[in-house]
Amino acid sequence: MYEKDGEKYFIVDSHIHYWDASRENWKPGAEEYAKGWIDCFYGYHQLGPPETHWDYEKYLKVTPEDFERDIFTEGHVDHAIFQSTYLKEWYTTGFNTAAKNAEMLEKFGDRLIVNGRFDPRDGEAGMAELEADAERYNLKGVKLYTAEWNNGSRGWKLTDPESYRFLERCQELGIKNVHVHKGPTIWPLNKDAFDVADVDQTATDFTDLNFIVEHVGLPRIEDFCFMAVQEPNVYAGLSVVIGGLMHARPKFFAKVIGELMFWVGEDKMLYGGDYNIWVPKWQVEGFVDWQMPDDEAFTDYAKLTTETKKKILGLNAARLYDIPVPAELQLATTAGEDLQPGEELVKDVAGAQA
Repeated sequence: MYEKDGEKYFIVDSHIHYWDASRENWKPGAEEYAKGWIDCFYGYHQLGPPETHWDYEKYLKVTPEDFERDIFTEGHVDHAIFQSTYLKEWYTTGFNTAAKNAEMLEKFGDRLIVNGRFDPRDGEAGMAELEADAERYNLKGVKLYTAEWNNGSRGWKLTDPESYRFLERCQELGIKNVHVHKGPTIWPLNKDAFDVADVDQTATDFTDLNFIVEHVGLPRIEDFCFMAVQEPNVYAGLSVVIGGLMHARPKFFAKVIGELMFWVGEDKMLYGGDYNIWVPKWQVEGFVDWQMPDDEAFTDYAKLTTETKKKILGLNAARLYDIPVPAELQLATTAGEDLQPGEELVKDVAGAQA
Protein backbone atom coordinates (compact mmCIF):
# COMPACT_ATOMS: atom_id res chain seq x y z
CA MET A 1 0.00 0.00 0.00
CA TYR A 2 1.31 3.42 -0.89
CA GLU A 3 0.14 6.51 0.96
CA LYS A 4 0.86 10.12 0.03
CA ASP A 5 -0.75 13.31 1.35
CA GLY A 6 -3.45 11.32 3.13
CA GLU A 7 -4.42 9.33 0.00
CA LYS A 8 -4.02 5.55 -0.11
CA TYR A 9 -3.23 3.75 -3.36
CA PHE A 10 -3.87 0.03 -3.90
CA ILE A 11 -1.03 -0.98 -6.22
CA VAL A 12 -1.35 -3.83 -8.72
CA ASP A 13 1.79 -4.22 -10.80
CA SER A 14 0.42 -5.94 -13.89
CA HIS A 15 3.76 -6.71 -15.52
CA ILE A 16 6.67 -8.26 -13.63
CA HIS A 17 9.27 -10.98 -14.30
CA TYR A 18 11.58 -13.28 -12.34
CA TRP A 19 14.06 -14.07 -15.07
CA ASP A 20 17.21 -16.15 -15.36
CA ALA A 21 19.60 -14.49 -17.80
CA SER A 22 22.68 -15.89 -16.07
CA ARG A 23 25.57 -16.99 -18.29
CA GLU A 24 24.98 -20.57 -17.19
CA ASN A 25 21.55 -20.39 -18.85
CA TRP A 26 22.81 -19.08 -22.20
CA LYS A 27 22.10 -21.82 -24.73
CA PRO A 28 25.26 -23.24 -26.32
CA GLY A 29 25.55 -21.88 -29.83
CA ALA A 30 23.12 -19.02 -29.13
CA GLU A 31 25.17 -17.10 -26.58
CA GLU A 32 25.31 -14.08 -28.89
CA TYR A 33 21.53 -13.76 -28.84
CA ALA A 34 21.09 -14.50 -25.14
CA LYS A 35 23.64 -11.81 -24.28
CA GLY A 36 22.21 -9.38 -26.83
CA TRP A 37 18.73 -9.76 -25.38
CA ILE A 38 19.68 -9.03 -21.79
CA ASP A 39 22.10 -6.28 -22.87
CA CYS A 40 19.17 -4.55 -24.58
CA PHE A 41 17.16 -4.82 -21.37
CA TYR A 42 20.12 -3.42 -19.44
CA GLY A 43 20.14 -0.47 -21.83
CA TYR A 44 16.49 0.22 -21.00
CA HIS A 45 17.45 -0.06 -17.32
CA GLN A 46 19.65 3.03 -17.75
CA LEU A 47 16.55 5.11 -18.54
CA GLY A 48 15.61 5.09 -14.85
CA PRO A 49 17.03 7.55 -12.30
CA PRO A 50 20.82 7.04 -11.87
CA GLU A 51 20.47 6.09 -8.21
CA THR A 52 18.33 3.08 -9.22
CA HIS A 53 20.89 1.57 -11.61
CA TRP A 54 22.21 -1.93 -10.84
CA ASP A 55 25.48 -3.65 -11.50
CA TYR A 56 25.28 -5.79 -14.68
CA GLU A 57 26.00 -9.06 -12.87
CA LYS A 58 23.18 -8.50 -10.40
CA TYR A 59 20.89 -7.63 -13.31
CA LEU A 60 21.33 -11.05 -14.91
CA LYS A 61 19.54 -12.92 -12.14
CA VAL A 62 18.02 -11.51 -8.94
CA THR A 63 17.71 -13.48 -5.72
CA PRO A 64 14.45 -14.27 -3.91
CA GLU A 65 15.56 -11.73 -1.31
CA ASP A 66 15.99 -9.08 -4.00
CA PHE A 67 12.54 -9.87 -5.33
CA GLU A 68 10.83 -9.56 -1.94
CA ARG A 69 12.57 -6.28 -1.13
CA ASP A 70 12.08 -4.67 -4.53
CA ILE A 71 8.43 -5.65 -5.05
CA PHE A 72 6.82 -5.83 -1.63
CA THR A 73 9.07 -4.35 1.09
CA GLU A 74 10.13 -1.18 -0.73
CA GLY A 75 8.11 -1.26 -3.93
CA HIS A 76 4.64 -0.42 -2.51
CA VAL A 77 3.10 -3.31 -4.49
CA ASP A 78 0.01 -4.98 -3.01
CA HIS A 79 -0.46 -7.52 -5.79
CA ALA A 80 1.62 -8.40 -8.85
CA ILE A 81 1.15 -10.36 -12.06
CA PHE A 82 3.95 -12.39 -13.64
CA GLN A 83 4.14 -12.23 -17.45
CA SER A 84 5.97 -15.23 -18.84
CA THR A 85 8.56 -14.96 -21.64
CA TYR A 86 10.17 -18.23 -22.73
CA LEU A 87 12.89 -17.59 -25.39
CA LYS A 88 14.09 -21.19 -25.26
CA GLU A 89 15.95 -20.72 -28.54
CA TRP A 90 18.47 -18.66 -26.56
CA TYR A 91 18.10 -19.70 -22.91
CA THR A 92 18.46 -23.37 -21.99
CA THR A 93 15.71 -23.48 -19.37
CA GLY A 94 13.90 -20.43 -20.72
CA PHE A 95 14.26 -16.78 -19.82
CA ASN A 96 11.19 -16.12 -17.67
CA THR A 97 8.93 -19.17 -17.69
CA ALA A 98 5.74 -19.81 -15.76
CA ALA A 99 7.59 -22.48 -13.77
CA LYS A 100 10.38 -20.05 -12.89
CA ASN A 101 7.90 -17.38 -11.85
CA ALA A 102 5.93 -19.91 -9.82
CA GLU A 103 8.95 -20.36 -7.54
CA MET A 104 7.70 -17.27 -5.74
CA LEU A 105 4.19 -18.61 -5.17
CA GLU A 106 5.08 -20.71 -2.14
CA LYS A 107 5.96 -17.60 -0.14
CA PHE A 108 3.82 -14.92 -1.82
CA GLY A 109 0.99 -16.87 -3.44
CA ASP A 110 -1.70 -14.66 -1.96
CA ARG A 111 -0.10 -11.60 -3.59
CA LEU A 112 1.03 -13.02 -6.93
CA ILE A 113 -0.63 -14.26 -10.11
CA VAL A 114 1.30 -16.35 -12.65
CA ASN A 115 0.31 -15.86 -16.27
CA GLY A 116 1.15 -18.49 -18.86
CA ARG A 117 1.80 -18.17 -22.57
CA PHE A 118 1.28 -19.94 -25.84
CA ASP A 119 2.96 -20.04 -29.22
CA PRO A 120 0.69 -21.34 -32.00
CA ARG A 121 3.75 -22.63 -33.86
CA ASP A 122 4.15 -25.29 -31.14
CA GLY A 123 1.05 -27.11 -32.38
CA GLU A 124 -0.42 -29.87 -30.25
CA ALA A 125 2.50 -29.91 -27.83
CA GLY A 126 1.90 -26.21 -27.18
CA MET A 127 -1.80 -26.80 -26.68
CA ALA A 128 -1.08 -29.54 -24.14
CA GLU A 129 1.31 -27.20 -22.32
CA LEU A 130 -1.31 -24.44 -22.20
CA GLU A 131 -3.91 -26.82 -20.81
CA ALA A 132 -1.52 -28.21 -18.20
CA ASP A 133 -0.45 -24.73 -17.09
CA ALA A 134 -4.07 -23.60 -16.90
CA GLU A 135 -4.78 -26.37 -14.44
CA ARG A 136 -1.49 -26.06 -12.53
CA TYR A 137 -1.57 -22.28 -12.05
CA ASN A 138 -5.29 -21.53 -12.43
CA LEU A 139 -4.39 -19.24 -15.31
CA LYS A 140 -6.32 -16.00 -15.68
CA GLY A 141 -4.05 -14.62 -18.37
CA VAL A 142 -1.37 -15.31 -20.95
CA LYS A 143 1.51 -13.23 -22.34
CA LEU A 144 2.17 -13.49 -26.07
CA TYR A 145 5.38 -12.64 -27.93
CA THR A 146 4.52 -12.48 -31.62
CA ALA A 147 8.15 -11.77 -32.60
CA GLU A 148 9.70 -14.70 -30.72
CA TRP A 149 11.93 -16.98 -32.76
CA ASN A 150 10.80 -20.58 -33.14
CA ASN A 151 12.59 -23.19 -35.26
CA GLY A 152 13.50 -20.82 -38.06
CA SER A 153 10.34 -18.72 -37.84
CA ARG A 154 10.84 -15.13 -36.73
CA GLY A 155 7.29 -14.23 -35.90
CA TRP A 156 3.56 -14.91 -36.12
CA LYS A 157 0.33 -12.93 -36.07
CA LEU A 158 -2.65 -13.03 -33.73
CA THR A 159 -4.85 -13.44 -36.81
CA ASP A 160 -3.15 -16.68 -37.92
CA PRO A 161 -5.66 -19.58 -38.02
CA GLU A 162 -3.62 -21.57 -35.49
CA SER A 163 -3.53 -18.55 -33.17
CA TYR A 164 -7.33 -18.39 -33.30
CA ARG A 165 -7.46 -22.05 -32.26
CA PHE A 166 -5.38 -21.26 -29.17
CA LEU A 167 -7.47 -18.19 -28.35
CA GLU A 168 -10.64 -20.27 -28.61
CA ARG A 169 -9.10 -22.75 -26.15
CA CYS A 170 -8.27 -19.84 -23.82
CA GLN A 171 -11.95 -18.92 -23.81
CA GLU A 172 -12.90 -22.51 -22.96
CA LEU A 173 -10.33 -22.64 -20.15
CA GLY A 174 -11.50 -19.36 -18.62
CA ILE A 175 -8.31 -17.52 -19.53
CA LYS A 176 -9.74 -14.07 -20.12
CA ASN A 177 -6.74 -11.71 -20.20
CA VAL A 178 -4.42 -11.76 -23.19
CA HIS A 179 -1.30 -9.64 -22.77
CA VAL A 180 0.44 -9.00 -26.08
CA HIS A 181 3.91 -7.49 -26.40
CA LYS A 182 3.42 -4.75 -28.97
CA GLY A 183 6.10 -2.19 -28.37
CA PRO A 184 9.82 -1.50 -28.43
CA THR A 185 11.80 -4.25 -30.07
CA ILE A 186 14.55 -6.13 -28.28
CA TRP A 187 17.52 -7.28 -30.32
CA PRO A 188 17.57 -9.57 -32.27
CA LEU A 189 13.76 -9.68 -32.70
CA ASN A 190 12.14 -7.88 -35.64
CA LYS A 191 10.26 -4.67 -34.87
CA ASP A 192 7.65 -5.29 -37.55
CA ALA A 193 6.62 -8.54 -35.86
CA PHE A 194 5.44 -6.40 -32.92
CA ASP A 195 3.10 -4.26 -35.07
CA VAL A 196 -0.26 -3.63 -33.37
CA ALA A 197 -2.34 -4.16 -36.54
CA ASP A 198 -3.26 -7.78 -35.80
CA VAL A 199 -4.83 -6.81 -32.46
CA ASP A 200 -7.63 -4.96 -34.25
CA GLN A 201 -9.36 -7.85 -36.01
CA THR A 202 -8.60 -10.29 -33.20
CA ALA A 203 -10.21 -8.09 -30.55
CA THR A 204 -13.29 -7.75 -32.74
CA ASP A 205 -13.50 -11.53 -33.19
CA PHE A 206 -12.92 -12.38 -29.51
CA THR A 207 -15.07 -9.94 -27.57
CA ASP A 208 -15.06 -12.23 -24.52
CA LEU A 209 -11.31 -11.69 -24.09
CA ASN A 210 -9.45 -8.65 -22.79
CA PHE A 211 -6.43 -7.68 -24.90
CA ILE A 212 -3.84 -5.78 -22.87
CA VAL A 213 -1.39 -4.28 -25.34
CA GLU A 214 1.87 -4.10 -23.43
CA HIS A 215 3.99 -1.02 -24.02
CA VAL A 216 1.00 0.51 -25.90
CA GLY A 217 2.49 -0.26 -29.28
CA LEU A 218 5.41 2.17 -28.91
CA PRO A 219 6.64 3.69 -31.08
CA ARG A 220 3.29 3.33 -32.87
CA ILE A 221 1.31 5.23 -30.24
CA GLU A 222 -1.11 6.81 -32.75
CA ASP A 223 -1.83 3.46 -34.38
CA PHE A 224 -2.56 1.95 -31.00
CA CYS A 225 -4.82 4.77 -29.82
CA PHE A 226 -6.96 4.86 -32.95
CA MET A 227 -7.33 1.09 -32.83
CA ALA A 228 -7.95 0.82 -29.08
CA VAL A 229 -10.64 3.48 -28.97
CA GLN A 230 -12.90 1.46 -31.26
CA GLU A 231 -12.22 -1.89 -29.55
CA PRO A 232 -13.80 -1.82 -26.07
CA ASN A 233 -11.86 -4.92 -24.97
CA VAL A 234 -8.41 -3.45 -25.72
CA TYR A 235 -6.40 -2.02 -22.81
CA ALA A 236 -3.18 -0.02 -22.54
CA GLY A 237 -0.41 -1.76 -20.61
CA LEU A 238 1.88 1.00 -19.31
CA SER A 239 4.99 -1.13 -18.80
CA VAL A 240 7.95 0.72 -20.41
CA VAL A 241 5.78 3.86 -20.75
CA ILE A 242 6.34 4.81 -17.11
CA GLY A 243 9.70 3.14 -16.53
CA GLY A 244 11.27 4.09 -19.83
CA LEU A 245 9.86 7.58 -20.40
CA MET A 246 8.75 9.28 -17.18
CA HIS A 247 12.31 10.07 -16.07
CA ALA A 248 14.33 9.95 -19.30
CA ARG A 249 11.83 11.51 -21.75
CA PRO A 250 9.41 13.61 -19.66
CA LYS A 251 7.87 15.58 -22.57
CA PHE A 252 7.34 12.48 -24.67
CA PHE A 253 5.91 10.76 -21.59
CA ALA A 254 3.39 13.60 -21.21
CA LYS A 255 2.40 13.27 -24.87
CA VAL A 256 1.90 9.50 -24.60
CA ILE A 257 -0.14 9.76 -21.39
CA GLY A 258 -2.15 12.64 -22.87
CA GLU A 259 -3.02 10.68 -26.01
CA LEU A 260 -3.94 7.60 -23.97
CA MET A 261 -6.15 9.62 -21.64
CA PHE A 262 -8.03 11.19 -24.57
CA TRP A 263 -8.50 8.14 -26.78
CA VAL A 264 -8.36 5.16 -24.42
CA GLY A 265 -9.37 6.62 -21.07
CA GLU A 266 -8.42 6.15 -17.44
CA ASP A 267 -10.49 2.96 -17.05
CA LYS A 268 -8.47 1.11 -19.70
CA MET A 269 -4.90 1.88 -18.58
CA LEU A 270 -2.90 -0.55 -16.41
CA TYR A 271 0.32 0.17 -14.52
CA GLY A 272 3.16 -2.25 -15.13
CA GLY A 273 6.60 -1.72 -13.60
CA ASP A 274 8.40 -4.30 -15.80
CA TYR A 275 10.54 -5.63 -12.96
CA ASN A 276 13.36 -6.29 -13.06
CA ILE A 277 14.06 -3.94 -15.92
CA TRP A 278 13.20 -1.35 -13.29
CA VAL A 279 12.02 -1.52 -9.68
CA PRO A 280 8.51 -0.25 -8.89
CA LYS A 281 9.34 2.10 -6.01
CA TRP A 282 10.41 5.14 -8.00
CA GLN A 283 7.77 4.53 -10.67
CA VAL A 284 4.87 4.43 -8.21
CA GLU A 285 6.10 7.42 -6.23
CA GLY A 286 6.94 9.39 -9.35
CA PHE A 287 3.60 8.72 -11.06
CA VAL A 288 1.63 9.73 -7.97
CA ASP A 289 3.54 13.03 -7.91
CA TRP A 290 3.45 13.57 -11.68
CA GLN A 291 1.35 16.29 -13.26
CA MET A 292 0.70 17.14 -16.89
CA PRO A 293 3.01 20.07 -17.82
CA ASP A 294 1.47 23.53 -17.95
CA ASP A 295 3.27 24.29 -21.23
CA GLU A 296 1.08 25.55 -24.05
CA ALA A 297 1.90 22.41 -26.04
CA PHE A 298 0.05 20.28 -23.50
CA THR A 299 -3.05 22.38 -22.84
CA ASP A 300 -5.36 20.07 -24.79
CA TYR A 301 -4.44 17.08 -22.64
CA ALA A 302 -6.43 16.15 -19.56
CA LYS A 303 -4.97 16.59 -16.10
CA LEU A 304 -4.65 13.40 -14.09
CA THR A 305 -6.68 13.43 -10.90
CA THR A 306 -5.93 11.41 -7.78
CA GLU A 307 -8.83 9.13 -8.71
CA THR A 308 -7.36 8.64 -12.19
CA LYS A 309 -4.01 7.61 -10.75
CA LYS A 310 -5.64 5.18 -8.33
CA LYS A 311 -7.41 3.44 -11.19
CA ILE A 312 -4.30 3.23 -13.33
CA LEU A 313 -2.00 2.10 -10.51
CA GLY A 314 -4.17 -0.78 -9.42
CA LEU A 315 -7.92 -0.69 -9.48
CA ASN A 316 -8.32 -1.40 -13.21
CA ALA A 317 -6.06 -4.46 -13.11
CA ALA A 318 -7.78 -5.63 -9.94
CA ARG A 319 -11.08 -5.64 -11.82
CA LEU A 320 -9.68 -7.64 -14.74
CA TYR A 321 -8.12 -10.23 -12.43
CA ASP A 322 -10.76 -10.34 -9.67
CA ILE A 323 -8.25 -9.21 -7.06
CA PRO A 324 -9.95 -8.22 -3.79
CA VAL A 325 -9.62 -4.53 -2.98
CA PRO A 326 -10.34 -3.13 0.49
CA ALA A 327 -13.80 -1.55 0.50
CA GLU A 328 -12.50 1.87 1.48
CA LEU A 329 -10.16 1.95 -1.53
CA GLN A 330 -12.62 0.92 -4.24
CA LEU A 331 -13.67 3.26 -7.04
CA ALA A 332 -16.07 2.80 -9.92
CA THR A 333 -14.35 1.74 -13.15
CA THR A 334 -15.61 0.23 -16.39
CA ALA A 335 -12.58 -2.07 -16.61
CA GLY A 336 -13.78 -5.56 -17.45
CA GLU A 337 -17.26 -4.45 -18.45
CA ASP A 338 -18.82 -5.36 -21.80
CA LEU A 339 -18.98 -2.04 -23.63
CA GLN A 340 -20.24 -1.46 -27.14
CA PRO A 341 -17.83 -0.29 -29.87
CA GLY A 342 -17.56 3.49 -29.74
CA GLU A 343 -19.08 3.74 -26.26
CA GLU A 344 -15.67 4.30 -24.67
CA LEU A 345 -14.84 7.13 -27.09
CA VAL A 346 -18.05 9.00 -26.26
CA LYS A 347 -17.31 8.70 -22.54
CA ASP A 348 -13.65 9.73 -22.87
CA VAL A 349 -14.26 12.74 -25.10
CA ALA A 350 -17.02 13.94 -22.79
CA GLY A 351 -14.67 13.57 -19.84
CA ALA A 352 -11.83 15.38 -21.61
CA GLN A 353 -14.11 18.31 -22.45
CA ALA A 354 -15.58 18.58 -18.97
